Amino acid sequence: MKKAIFCWSGGKDSAFALYKVLQEKEYQVEALFTTVNENFKRVSMHGVREELIERQAKSIGLPGYKMYVKEGSNAEYERNMEAFLNEQKAKGIEYVIFGDIFLEDLRLYRENNMAKVGMKAVFPLWKKDTKELADSFIKNGFKTILCCTNDAYLGEKEVGELFTKDFVQNLPANVDPCGEHGEFHSFCFDGPIFKEPVKFEKGEKVYKPIEIKVTKDHPPITGPRANGFWFCELSL
Repeated sequence: MKKAIFCWSGGKDSAFALYKVLQEKEYQVEALFTTVNENFKRVSMHGVREELIERQAKSIGLPGYKMYVKEGSNAEYERNMEAFLNEQKAKGIEYVIFGDIFLEDLRLYRENNMAKVGMKAVFPLWKKDTKELADSFIKNGFKTILCCTNDAYLGEKEVGELFTKDFVQNLPANVDPCGEHGEFHSFCFDGPIFKEPVKFEKGEKVYKPIEIKVTKDHPPITGPRANGFWFCELSL
């Protein structure tokens, strides 16, 4: 099989893409890797603590690597990513797997980053219907919680909710069922890729009014502009 590493956000799209890859057995996934803000020790945009990402990797049974960023700039991201990928390439890994679904500019950005080090990007969920993906995710027994909502689309009520069939059916018409435009982010804690559920406690909901940085390494906001994000605090 082709050796690969998996770009792991901890959310539902990552979990379902990994599930597909493990089923199809074309790629041998050597490890997961996650971009973490070094200042806050949390996953960029998701706000999930790094120890929860570590617990996910342990339950899945794969090594979990972290790529730290401080500034949050494209230049820093690209510099750190190139160094990390060169380390992996030296181990004989040629492919990097992503859970992106339909954002063309994001795919191109990732492919260009991979090309710099002579590696190839793989997108198992590419161009799949997001309503069908959401339904399949739930039907296959995955469980996930919304850890972050973009207040241009969703708010305090939705953050901290479970991603269920009823939740998807009741989403506003301008919200993608998989949140592919950055409407929401999630933390996946159970499903067929996990040996056991990742246990966590749900804490307070926090609103952070921030200036959104539309960067190439995160989906751009294509609808109404947000004033900030709601986060649900999750801890071990």
